[in-house]
Amino acid sequence: MKKAVFLDRDGTLIKDAHYLKDPAKVEIIDGVGDALSRMGAAGYLIFMHTNQSGIERGYYDWGDVHACNLRMLELLGLPEDFFEDTCIAPEWPDKENGYRKPSARFERETIAKYELTPMECWMVGDKWIDAQTGLSAGMCATLVQTGKPIEDEIATKAMDARVPVHLDLLEFVEQTLKLKK
Repeated sequence: MKKAVFLDRDGTLIKDAHYLKDPAKVEIIDGVGDALSRMGAAGYLIFMHTNQSGIERGYYDWGDVHACNLRMLELLGLPEDFFEDTCIAPEWPDKENGYRKPSARFERETIAKYELTPMECWMVGDKWIDAQTGLSAGMCATLVQTGKPIEDEIATKAMDARVPVHLDLLEFVEQTLKLKK
């Protein structure tokens, strides 16, 4: 049984900065490095899925996104190839048939490619579209409160869909995945 965690970037791994293009502005959220280490040590495959519509909007380019991702990994003390795979979705929000969340296209393709067991996989993010993505792929989902505020309406949706809400990624790892130090 193969298990995996799919992670949103902005607001989940790094502090959410509007249309981030400058690697110098990348700030790691507390506990992320420890959480990633525990997941990897427990045998979880780790993937990243990030919406980056700033590319198609012309605010920044692919090189900027890659530079920010490399800076994030550098700050975490992780190798460039840490993630098993990464999906950067450059599409505008209204574009269909792409990889932009809440599309679960990347998750479905990844589940098939790596022969993952969907119910042993998690999608973790700070927005409801992250949870929707995981649920649409037949995976489990959770929200973290380190990015966009989780309003009452979203908290209710999460409760109804049995999507746990955690303070941060480390709390998810400790409470839901039960991975202690």
